[in-house]
Amino acid sequence: MQTWSLVSLCVLIGLVVRWGVSLNSYSGAGKTPMFGDYEAQRHWQEVTYNLPVQEWYFNTTKNDLNYWGLDYPPLTAYHSLICAFVAKTINPEWVDLHKSRGYESPAHKLFMRATVLVADLLIYIPAVVLYCLYLTEGSSKKKVSTLLCFLLYPGLILVDYGHFQYNGVSLGFALWGVLALGLDWDALGSVAFCLALNYKQMELYHALPFFCYLLGEECQTGPDGARAFPVGENCFDSVGDFCPVLAALPV
Repeated sequence: MQTWSLVSLCVLIGLVVRWGVSLNSYSGAGKTPMFGDYEAQRHWQEVTYNLPVQEWYFNTTKNDLNYWGLDYPPLTAYHSLICAFVAKTINPEWVDLHKSRGYESPAHKLFMRATVLVADLLIYIPAVVLYCLYLTEGSSKKKVSTLLCFLLYPGLILVDYGHFQYNGVSLGFALWGVLALGLDWDALGSVAFCLALNYKQMELYHALPFFCYLLGEECQTGPDGARAFPVGENCFDSVGDFCPVLAALPV
């Protein structure tokens, strides 16, 4: 019971810090003609709501790819579409085709910041909590300390809540994949990692340790008989520097 009280406190601290950072400005605010990644995400909501799916990734008279063309995989596009439906309900001007370009207001900023927080609450934070409690070794105190470090990692908070992105979604899916692999649910782990890849292609940076884990000792060998990838404990030793979370998986 005490552990879960501390976990709740850690989550609350993480949420307060995130929202506190989000109260500040974002990159590109008021800077024409592109307005920064905040406008990119808003524009993707505009595009996905107003145009048919077959036009989302193509340059047309209604979709100028030179103005923040959609360049992330389809899961990002559908996430934008969900946000757009909510935005349309609150204020249609936020996603009005073409007319909403560069739209900025305190109410819209509040909405956009809230979408990042909700995404973290649904995907990233639960994955972090479960990972720290069930796949992290050590005492309860160490697990809670690890959780707090995860939730207060400044790099992710500043990029998502200061600059403006949704990296917590792709990282959350990847971490769900780690959890599934750690519990020997390899199929679910693969699905979760595919979701991460289909949200942001940059999750390919985490592909090597996933492949190493799934291939294990049956990893394919090269023409000289040497393994194409490091496997087992050696695999996770070699990738531990750039992906300590995946390196902590049992092998």
